[in-house]
Amino acid sequence: MSAVLLRPEMLSVKDRGGGIRTRPMVTAKVGSRQMLNGVTVIDPGCAVPLHFHNCEESVLVLSGAGRAHIDGEEHDVRPRDLTWIPAGVPHFFRNVSESVPLEIFWTYASLDATRTVVATGVVIRIDEEHGER
Repeated sequence: MSAVLLRPEMLSVKDRGGGIRTRPMVTAKVGSRQMLNGVTVIDPGCAVPLHFHNCEESVLVLSGAGRAHIDGEEHDVRPRDLTWIPAGVPHFFRNVSESVPLEIFWTYASLDATRTVVATGVVIRIDEEHGER
């Protein structure tokens, strides 16, 4: 297995709808055996649906202003704020700006990471959602 240098501008972006775009970065396709990460951009006024994962997740705010809803509590977030979210904890991020995108860098502690949307119960593998599997 060889190490790689990834340049975000050379990686594809997946439009997830609802003002959310994701750029997967470290995946099984580049040789990862234990983790996934990437960058998601949330347009002004948009939010990711309330969901939870089957593994730990960490999210670093890169730019913009937002609100993190984690396990029923609201937290204002700004650049360089970092979250750690245990498996099974419902959460979402919302962009509170009217004009500036919210950009977050996420890492899952498993290649087999899934997202379960609370409202629908729909479960999807993260790598399938991003077309990486």
